Amino acid sequence: MASDARFFYGHWLIVAGFVTQFVSVGAQNYAIGAFMVPMTQELGWTRAEFILPRSIGQIVMALTGFYVGSHVDRRGAQPFMLFGLSVLTAALFALSFVQAWWQWVVLNGVVLTVGAALIGNLVVNVTLAKWFVEKRGQAVAWASMGVSFAGIGVTPAVTRCIDSFGWRVGWQAMAAAALLLTLPAALLMRRAPEDHGLSPDGKTKAQIAAGGGARAQADFEASLTRQQALRTPTFYLLVVAFGMSQVLIPVVLFQTIPFMTDAGYSRATAALMITLASVPALVTKPVWGWLIDRMNPKPLAAFSAMLAGASLVMIVFSVQARSEVWEYAAFLLLGVGWGGAIPMQEVIWGSYFGRRYLGAVRSAALPFALVLGAGGPLLVAHYQDVTGSYDLAFLVVAGMSIAGGALVLALPKNTRHRMHVTREGQPS
Repeated sequence: MASDARFFYGHWLIVAGFVTQFVSVGAQNYAIGAFMVPMTQELGWTRAEFILPRSIGQIVMALTGFYVGSHVDRRGAQPFMLFGLSVLTAALFALSFVQAWWQWVVLNGVVLTVGAALIGNLVVNVTLAKWFVEKRGQAVAWASMGVSFAGIGVTPAVTRCIDSFGWRVGWQAMAAAALLLTLPAALLMRRAPEDHGLSPDGKTKAQIAAGGGARAQADFEASLTRQQALRTPTFYLLVVAFGMSQVLIPVVLFQTIPFMTDAGYSRATAALMITLASVPALVTKPVWGWLIDRMNPKPLAAFSAMLAGASLVMIVFSVQARSEVWEYAAFLLLGVGWGGAIPMQEVIWGSYFGRRYLGAVRSAALPFALVLGAGGPLLVAHYQDVTGSYDLAFLVVAGMSIAGGALVLALPKNTRHRMHVTREGQPS
């Protein structure tokens, strides 16, 4: 893989990351809402019982990520993605034969989640963080467009498939699509540019000699190990801030279709709202990425989380009022807030802790962050089962997102954080 000023292999990794995140997030999040009503009606489950595997899945994903993160640092993403693809495809196909609730819990909550975790956000973004430093925000943003594209393509397509052929065929169609899309993408993955005689951001040897790679080198040398990161207050502030703000995403993805159908809207209209949010999330990601690489990401991340929270408040009251104009506006604004969530989070983690051990550091954060979010969708579904309404639960989740954004603003400056711990893990 020779160095070429006109082409940088890292751009292929952005494409691969786009595809794998489209599949993993689409299978875990965007498709679930379309299955809720037909599966619960046929199988006699409550909505809380339906959602429980996704909450279990948050914990399973955390445990999987904790193990995989440090190994991605050493071995690269490809072997994990190939194994994860086989697990994910098998789980999706097996879901079409579910008869008992325990089967749903095991297949969706455990097997599918393990497969998705091995091809999804953590593995992709850790890899991209090694290939890009100066352009990390843009790289992660372009790749994470696959997440938003899943909302545009997966939700309406799966809803239409289920309504036409039944939910069992829907799972089989998703299995086939996952295999066909993810296999080529997984084969493209590589561990780090240095393994192939390349430099981060596609810097040529001449540019490196002229000092163009100084930022990437400094980022590498200042990297904190997992143990060092765990000794810093910043690590835990990041976990709580992003954990609180991220609860909103699965709640809205899982519950929007039943929330709106309960209010008297058609399934097609409800699915359209997910698409409506996904379009601005998709198109604003490059803008967010461009801004992140040029500005302090903390106020940007805070604004993103607060906008998403405020938009969910608008959604609740506009649906109550049956105001279509405000509904459309609210879901569009929600998408803008979503657009910045993934790139902002990944860039902030990388900027505080460096790229050398980032897989291990990010994986250590997963158990804390995902446990915070594991109960959100389940509690919201349980609240609806008990009260017959989503409204108050949605407002609480919105408040958590706004509070998480405010907490991001409380993060210490990078320079102070880096000076607090030396490379040996001792106070400087």
